[in-house]
Amino acid sequence: METKYNAAETERRIYQMWEASNAFAAGANARPGADPFCIMIPPPNVTGVLHMGHAFNNTLQDILIRWHRMRGFDVLWQPGQDHAGIATQMVVERSLAEAGMPSRRELGREKFLEKVWDWKESSGGAIINQLKRLGASCDWSRNRFTMDAGFHDAVLKVFIDLYEKGYIFKGKRLVNWDPHFETAISDVEVEQVEVDGKMWHLRYELENGETYKHPVAFDSDGNPVEYETRNYLVVATTRPETMLGDTGVAVHPEDSRYVHLVGKTVRLPLANRSIPIVADSYADPTKGTGAVKMTPAHDFKDWEVGVRQNLPAVNVMSPKAAMHLKGNDAFLDGCDPTEEAMSLDCLDRYAARERIVQLAARQGWLDKTVDDRHTVPHGDRSKMAIEPFLTDQWFVDAKKLVEPAIEAVKSGKTKILPERYAKTYFNWLENIEPWCISRQLWWGHQVPVWYDSEGRQYCAATEEEAVERAGGKQLTRDPDVLDTWFSSGLWPIGTLGWPEQTPELRRYFPTDVLVTGFDIIFFWVARMMMMQLAVVDKIPFHTVYVHALVRDQHGKKMAKSLGNVIDPLDLIKKYGADAVRFTLASMAAMGRDLKLAESRVAGYRNFATKIWNAARFAEMNECAANESYDPASARATVNKWMIGETAKVREFADDALHAYKFNEAANTLYGFVWGKFCDWYLEFAKPLLASEDSELAAETRFTIGWALDQCLIMLHPFMPFITEEIWSKNTKRTKLLVHADWPKFTVGELADESADSEIEWVIGLIEKVRSNRALWHVPPRTYLNLLVIETDSDAADRLERNQSLIMRLARIRYVVPRVAAPKNSVIIAVDGAVYCVPLSAVIDVPKTREDLVKKRDKSKQNIAVLEKQLNGPNFISLAPTDVVEKTKEKLHSRKDELKIIENALESLVDSGR
Repeated sequence: METKYNAAETERRIYQMWEASNAFAAGANARPGADPFCIMIPPPNVTGVLHMGHAFNNTLQDILIRWHRMRGFDVLWQPGQDHAGIATQMVVERSLAEAGMPSRRELGREKFLEKVWDWKESSGGAIINQLKRLGASCDWSRNRFTMDAGFHDAVLKVFIDLYEKGYIFKGKRLVNWDPHFETAISDVEVEQVEVDGKMWHLRYELENGETYKHPVAFDSDGNPVEYETRNYLVVATTRPETMLGDTGVAVHPEDSRYVHLVGKTVRLPLANRSIPIVADSYADPTKGTGAVKMTPAHDFKDWEVGVRQNLPAVNVMSPKAAMHLKGNDAFLDGCDPTEEAMSLDCLDRYAARERIVQLAARQGWLDKTVDDRHTVPHGDRSKMAIEPFLTDQWFVDAKKLVEPAIEAVKSGKTKILPERYAKTYFNWLENIEPWCISRQLWWGHQVPVWYDSEGRQYCAATEEEAVERAGGKQLTRDPDVLDTWFSSGLWPIGTLGWPEQTPELRRYFPTDVLVTGFDIIFFWVARMMMMQLAVVDKIPFHTVYVHALVRDQHGKKMAKSLGNVIDPLDLIKKYGADAVRFTLASMAAMGRDLKLAESRVAGYRNFATKIWNAARFAEMNECAANESYDPASARATVNKWMIGETAKVREFADDALHAYKFNEAANTLYGFVWGKFCDWYLEFAKPLLASEDSELAAETRFTIGWALDQCLIMLHPFMPFITEEIWSKNTKRTKLLVHADWPKFTVGELADESADSEIEWVIGLIEKVRSNRALWHVPPRTYLNLLVIETDSDAADRLERNQSLIMRLARIRYVVPRVAAPKNSVIIAVDGAVYCVPLSAVIDVPKTREDLVKKRDKSKQNIAVLEKQLNGPNFISLAPTDVVEKTKEKLHSRKDELKIIENALESLVDSGR
């Protein structure tokens, strides 16, 4: 084996080997008569790239898949991508614009869709290769796409069936546009919601050197008595995202502060548009600064002022309420936008709001921010602020479909983990409204409805069928496409070939586990439950594992606007996929957000190095697995202990994975492999390997090889690449590790209570000596003496049998009996014995004790401060949750530290206390 493990080279080579051998094919490594196990990948958008959420979600899925495959299940991990109607259409339209090609409208529907398919074939599969870099072991030969011909036919069939049952209908929705659904909703569907928001005060610089006197102090009657000269106006807004569409600033015609500025101009930040100051009675001198930004295209009142004052209307948003700047002639006309301004293009309005406020603060034109409670009209279904629009839409009468989906979870046929997320599921389904399933796009499953000249509807799978139903009339097809969630709601059956009764559908449906994020419980999980039950009358999965968010190390949600986004591909390049995967698994406490720090990934890269070095040690000492070796036959105490510990960790890891406690499985394996196998067992084994007893040396080589194999097997679902590489190098194999048999041995079969007790006793003694060496600052290379003060026969026998190990690992020169502990020695008590270690000859004991006392007193002070903070009347209720948790963790750590120091001081003999 090479001295160092090269993750970048190995991971690509290993993955190619897996693919070449069809290691991930459905049913690979299945035992005769095996039960099926199927996971449907939450289909990433075809426009998507791997982010930390994807990395986390797919790591957990892959752990389950590899674990079941190694246990001999008939496994299928079904991959695929969602056509992502809105996102894909926007990407292609943008690419056409950037290439200077004709727009979507200029191309026409058919030609535009050809461009979309071209883009999908050339660029739409990027995330597949990125998932492969992560190690995802999907059956890629079965990769599906929600616009595939077969899937497309299934979607249309469901629409037609529901239409004919009266569950789908078309209705006109007026007045207000809901950006989430991209649908019009009526006035009665608008909620006037009072929200706690912000009022941002922005500075617009006066042009041509203009200034004015602004009052800054007032007398008791409210008359100004002090002024400052300003070269800017301050305008206030609750919607900074609209400021790029400002075309004027209004002041009251009788406001003495500004009257001389009427007709002058200000420079609009970011856009660098020159906009006029106009006099209009709409501006109230008693409110705010008296100067009001005018955005005629984004406010009804401003529109009225714009008409009166002849101000142009500049729309800076798309129908989806995202910023629309690139290619927006109305915006670009008369302005010179900065790079920061153009970077806002396509951002959601709220993301743009945050970015603009950040830019304003950084560039110095944010005057102040104040809390403000105001009313905002919201869509009653999406709970999003609305924009005006008018169109016809298609709806599913969802109330007719929800009961089976509700009952499936209430009855326990489908379990949602953590259980608290079932409440979210029920809340949405029990209060469901008609589901808008149409979109004003070209990319997607086009609604299978045609109209005759009189507007009558004909629902059919093809135009020929519709024409036949219409009696040969000339028909026009509905231009809308179906909501992406409608087609992805059919993902479990559609990917397996429904409506055809395929072998895969019969074998793998219903599926087993759905791993998904909490944010799409109602968008996707509930709809899949609802639609599968409506279409095939079966639940789609028996378990829904809902994971939380991956946040930055400070607990903040990752966002480009915050600059705290961690790219998993960057981490994979730097530390290897295994380190990234193990980090995510080790932090996957059920229902708890991950606070991801790069240092954690670096730490698990070191874990990979530890495993590699252990394997090299085994290779150099000719330690390899032997099929004829029976671990139950081991006779050396150390070997029996290692074998028993391996059985314990196997049972614990299996129990944890059965309960979806990924973090507990990972952390237990980490402690076992690094601590017990690498740090303790391999050290204990060294003298046995060098023993003149050839049978003992051979047994130890076989035990090391066997235990290393078990480490590789149990770590494989978490760290597939390095384990597969070591597996292939340390001995000849009949099959790849990805298909190795998962161990079934039990503690009852392999554990030896006597051996476990003895070795844990030895480890305890060594650790206590090492701990005291560290506490009393004994130089690392200094050898100590171990004096036996009291001992029973069992402890004496244990010491005698393991004395050489203890002396070597604890750096002990002599072990001698002593009636009493000498002055300035440290007492060490273990089961059945009391020992001491003299310190006078190696350190300045009084000085070191003095330092420890100071450290103890400082620790007590720190604890008192933390306890006072936590016991304060408002800290727990008002402080952010992450701050409270950090404070509690710090207090716990300080108390542990204090206990160790106090124990050290108490263990010192004749110290003059």
